[in-house]
Amino acid sequence: MRKPVYLDYNATTPHDAEVISAMRPYLEEHFGNPSSSHQYGLISREAIELARRQIASLLNSYPEEIVFTSGGTESNNHAIKGIAYANLHRGNHIITSQIEHPSVTDVCEYLRKNGFEITYIPVDESGLVNPTDIEKAITNRTILITIMHANNEVGTIQPIEEIAEIASKNGIIFHTDAAQSLGKILADINSLRVDLLTIAGHKLYAPKGVGALYIKQGTVLTKLMHGAGQERGIRAGTENVLEIVGLGKACEIAKRDFDKNYMQMQQTRDMLYLTLKEKIKDLRLNGHPEKRLPNTLSISFKGINANSLISKIKDYVAVSAGAACHSGVEKISSVLTAMRVPYEWAKGTIRFSTGKMTTDEEIQYAIGVISETINSPHL
Repeated sequence: MRKPVYLDYNATTPHDAEVISAMRPYLEEHFGNPSSSHQYGLISREAIELARRQIASLLNSYPEEIVFTSGGTESNNHAIKGIAYANLHRGNHIITSQIEHPSVTDVCEYLRKNGFEITYIPVDESGLVNPTDIEKAITNRTILITIMHANNEVGTIQPIEEIAEIASKNGIIFHTDAAQSLGKILADINSLRVDLLTIAGHKLYAPKGVGALYIKQGTVLTKLMHGAGQERGIRAGTENVLEIVGLGKACEIAKRDFDKNYMQMQQTRDMLYLTLKEKIKDLRLNGHPEKRLPNTLSISFKGINANSLISKIKDYVAVSAGAACHSGVEKISSVLTAMRVPYEWAKGTIRFSTGKMTTDEEIQYAIGVISETINSPHL
């Protein structure tokens, strides 16, 4: 029996074979504590610094602006809470959007309950934030704007450069969650002009449990982790050398193979969409038709229950009924709600996400399974 075709790369990615090879010596041989001054420690320290340079090269940043974390959630927490508490003397107002990942919205809600004011900017029907709405929301107490680079459910890419211009003009710190976009679209710091940027390893073929936070030189955050002073005193705790090596290698590969991977993801995604559109009558595309991640396809099937469809095809095709964090919950996602997708469509929404390993043959197989299941009278 064949494995299900994997079309849930936005939830997590498989490990790249080159990433595994790069990590193996640090699993089997190089076990030293990077804070130790002897040879064992120095080998681990050098591996961490190489990874820092590899990530900085992908972002076009300075290596010293990269701080390693346990993943995207920690990076978002550190960015938002760190800026909030470091700038409380300046104000207590934070601007974000209605379609952020829970690791942003839940942090904002925590801060709201602890004396901060949060403004949630709406999006249009394609999931786009209007920079003018952000500019209008700014007050003399605004200290942070946090808007994701690209949405994890529908793939819509936000106008980060325009928002950065507004933030800079008003002296406001700007953070973007790039967990879902890094390696799929360009994320050059000199173009984006953000002060903080979140990275999650398992979204770009590195392991789960490792991430990074880009912190622009001169940006000051309150510490979340206190201890022995690792990561230049910004994030204490003995570094996860094995997985940091994997993240660095994944970023090197993402830069090296960017064009090839972009085309592969986009081609397979478009093949899936265009063929399903031919075979299935009531089908709706969610997200911006052009300003969208090359691998992400959110489709609503009218009158269909997404979880019922997934239960029918789960042995053949692996997909998501929404953001992975909401899997199995019988409710319309906050993203689709913010985009004002009608209920009869929204309840039948499936997120397909292709990867650099997705093949044409897999897409054709998935199309057959999905179209036959939806067109079956027994669904």
